[in-house]
Amino acid sequence: MTMSPTSKADKKAVLDAGAWIFNIVTSVGIIIVNKALMATYGFSFATTLTGLHFATTTLMTLVLRWLGYIQASHLPVSDLLKFVTFANFSIVGMNVSLMWNSVGFYQIAKLSMIPVSCFLEVVLDKVRYSRDTKLSIVLVLLGVAVCTVSDVSVNAKGFIAAFVAVWSTSLQQYYVHSLQKKYSLGSFNLLGHTAPVQAASLLVSGPFVDYWLTNKRVDAYHYTLASMFFVVLSCIIAIGTNLSQFICIGRFTAVSFQVLGHMKTVLVLILGFIFFGKEGLNLQVILGMIIAILGMIWYGNASSKPGGKERQILSPQNSRPEKQNGLLNSSENDVGEA
Repeated sequence: MTMSPTSKADKKAVLDAGAWIFNIVTSVGIIIVNKALMATYGFSFATTLTGLHFATTTLMTLVLRWLGYIQASHLPVSDLLKFVTFANFSIVGMNVSLMWNSVGFYQIAKLSMIPVSCFLEVVLDKVRYSRDTKLSIVLVLLGVAVCTVSDVSVNAKGFIAAFVAVWSTSLQQYYVHSLQKKYSLGSFNLLGHTAPVQAASLLVSGPFVDYWLTNKRVDAYHYTLASMFFVVLSCIIAIGTNLSQFICIGRFTAVSFQVLGHMKTVLVLILGFIFFGKEGLNLQVILGMIIAILGMIWYGNASSKPGGKERQILSPQNSRPEKQNGLLNSSENDVGEA
C-alpha cells in the first residue's frame, strides 16, 4: 500500500518539527547547563570539559561508523592539524567567554561573527555584498556596541576571550567549508576525522590550560553528586547537539536554518536572564540585543536575495548565499558551546 502525497507531506512536517525542536532544545540546553556548571557549582575547567565532550562525541562517531553512517574518507594530517588548531581555539575561547562573561554578552559577541565572517570572505574569496547586506552588518555591529558599552559585567579578560573566540570560530567555519569542498567530505565524515584528535589534544592540554586560566587544578576540585550529574548531562547534551545539527543539515534551506539560529539566540538570552538574571540586565542591554537580532534577521534576508552575496571570481553555482554547515554554524558551533 503506497502512502498518499498528503500523508507523506504530513510525515515530513512532523519529522521537520521534531528535528527543529531537537536542535533548539540541545543547543540551548548545553549553554544553560554549562553556565550552571561554571557559575553555580564552580566547575571552571572549560577546556577539560570540552575534551570530555569530544571524547563522548568520538564514541558517537564510532557507533555511527559501525552502523554505516560514516564511510571511509581521506583527510591529510597537515589539514587535520590546521583545522584542530582553529577548532580548539574556537571552542576553548567560547567556553572561557561563557565562563568570564554574562550569558547576554556571550551570545551578543557570537552575533559579531557575521561581520567577521563577511570580512574573511571579502578578503579571501573576493565576495561582494549588496548595499542592504552591508547595512544589515552595520546594524549587527551597532547592537553589539550598545550591549558592550552598557553591560557592566564586561571586563578586559572577558572581552579578550570573546575576541579570540569570535575570530578563531570564524576562521574555523571558513576552513570547514574549504575542507568539505576540497576533499568532498560530509559533516559526519569530517567529525569522524576531527573529534578523536580534538578529544585527545584537549584532554591532555585541558588541565594545564585550565590551571593557567583559573589557578585551580581540576584534580583538586571538590566533586559532588550534583556537579558530576551536570558534567555527565553536559556530555550527553553535547552528543545530542552534534546529532541534531546533522539531522537538520539537508532538511532545511539556508534561510530556514538561519531562522532556527535566531530562535535559539532569543531563547538563550531569555533563559539566561531567568536563571542568571543577576548578571547586569538593563534597558540598554535589551535594546542592544534587539538591534543585533534585527540586524541578523535582515542579514539573512538581504544575503539570500539575488546579488545580496556573490563571489566575483568563482563560478555562479558557488556564489549562492549560504549558511556554512560545517561541524556547526559556529555561530552555532554548538560543539564549541559544548
